[in-house]
Amino acid sequence: MSQPPSNQAPGGFGAPDPNLPPVPPMPPQAPPVPPQAPQAQPGPYGYPQQAPQTPPVPPQQQPGPYGYPQQQPGPYGQQPGPYGQQPGPYGQQPGPYGQQQPNPYGGYPTAPMQQTPPGGGGKNPFKGKPGVIVAAAAAALLVVGGVSWFALSGDDGDDPVAKPSNSASTAPKPTDSVDQGDGSGDGQNGEESLNAGRKDGEAKISWLLKNNVDLPRNGADVFGPWIVGDTVVKAMYKGIDGYSLADGSAKWHLDVPFELCAAPPEPSANGTMVFAYNDSAGDSAKCTQMQQVDLKTGKAGWKKAVPKATGLFAFSDNTLAISGDTVTAAGSSSAYGFSLTDGRQLFTSPTSGCKPFAYAGGSKLIAASKCPSGDVNKQSQAVSEVDPATGKPKWTFKLQTDWEVDRVYSVDPLVVSATQREQKKWAVFSLKANGTERSQIQGGKDKFAPSCGGAFVVFGKNLQGCTGVAADANTFYMATETAYGTPNEVIAFDLNTGKPKWRSKAPGEQQMTPLRMEGSDVLLYVEPRYDTGGAVATIAPTGGAPKVLLQFQAAVSTVESSFYNAGYAYGNGSFVIAAGRVSASNDKEEKETKTMMAYGK
Repeated sequence: MSQPPSNQAPGGFGAPDPNLPPVPPMPPQAPPVPPQAPQAQPGPYGYPQQAPQTPPVPPQQQPGPYGYPQQQPGPYGQQPGPYGQQPGPYGQQPGPYGQQQPNPYGGYPTAPMQQTPPGGGGKNPFKGKPGVIVAAAAAALLVVGGVSWFALSGDDGDDPVAKPSNSASTAPKPTDSVDQGDGSGDGQNGEESLNAGRKDGEAKISWLLKNNVDLPRNGADVFGPWIVGDTVVKAMYKGIDGYSLADGSAKWHLDVPFELCAAPPEPSANGTMVFAYNDSAGDSAKCTQMQQVDLKTGKAGWKKAVPKATGLFAFSDNTLAISGDTVTAAGSSSAYGFSLTDGRQLFTSPTSGCKPFAYAGGSKLIAASKCPSGDVNKQSQAVSEVDPATGKPKWTFKLQTDWEVDRVYSVDPLVVSATQREQKKWAVFSLKANGTERSQIQGGKDKFAPSCGGAFVVFGKNLQGCTGVAADANTFYMATETAYGTPNEVIAFDLNTGKPKWRSKAPGEQQMTPLRMEGSDVLLYVEPRYDTGGAVATIAPTGGAPKVLLQFQAAVSTVESSFYNAGYAYGNGSFVIAAGRVSASNDKEEKETKTMMAYGK
């Protein structure tokens, strides 16, 4: 297994002096005490995994690192439960900018993704040797999921990566009430128009939807939003809905028999999506039923049941990904590929060797696999590019023993997040098109907070859906995490060397996070503050200050920040914010819950 190149400069930016004596690391902190019930429950980002837990009592509001209160963390304060990658029916949804769910296989929170309270801060897990989370001369604090973990000091040469191995009905059914911001809606105070306080240069609120679905006691996760042409789509509970991007009116509605449980991060290029829903009602339901849908029209296509899992992990939930004309369904015990066109099964997990447990889709299909290690006390995992038609690997890149594939931040170029559970380490590395190592990201002293929220998965692994990161052919972009009221930065890293190229600071006292690439630029969401509206902006590939595309209204910044675990979509000049979960303490409050809002010029 490979070791970090000996000619690589230690530490990235801000590395400690190797001549100084090491500082012994502190032990990890004990798990936080369950919070007391709050008096209010407000709400906001969207990519994660866990064992079912009793419904939590919402904690007191705590300001998140992006300028407004976080909503409904897991039952133990800011630390989600031990398994799930997708928070869901038990209130474990992470806030949009930096509340990460734990790794489903290691039982601890992965990667540094915790909200930082005012006056916080923290060191970065990259401190020390490039790409490997270990300090050369001092312990680096790794803050994740509400618990402080420490990267152990000492130059142990533990590289996380090793050599590659070639081995219903579509009739419109209004499920939300629409406020078009024309003076008849509720506005910020429940009386005035949403656009009454709009100033010159601020974007107009095109419409606002409120929930009108009778939900179960614990609420329901929201999948989406997705913009397809002039339609914006979201799915929740037992329904999938398409709305007019222009005015929010219902265009189509599709029912499914049982609760929705999974969806790929993005539809195919032509707007085809496959949703997964439970095979029954109740706690014993399995996420095994698939429904193809044309998001442009709401027309339902084929239905297919994923073969029942067998063996030790037969209770695995399936997660979905789309690449080309293939949709994959994968869980801890099995993985399958199906034709996106007609639902035919194309491949299944290999009977020997490395076995995929999750896929990342897009222009390429990437598999994360468990491999034989020769030692029952150690695990071996790998990353592969696979043929979407056959599931066969084109190449396989094995991580070092006990390193786990955490997330895929980009499939092309391939950028992977990996964690080492026992030593509480985190690394981000990039691979070339042939599967050989390209670079390991050198983060220096900065603290980073990619967010990977989404729907609830008990025993499964969603590889995609993270915000706070983006990549183009030669550059990886990642947002830093800062204390409340302090602007954060987006840092550009050279994918050929792993070294930082430039830094761009957020405006004022706000925070910003990359959503994806928009042409050659980085598309950003700038978070609102209590007195400042958010914005959609871009950063040029050469760096510089963010360029604002849509400036949102300061007068309704509290409305903008009220969407719990928000998801975002930008297209055709409009920006859509959707709640990532809808739940309430009573029916009246449930029907007043804001579910989706659109800004336009």
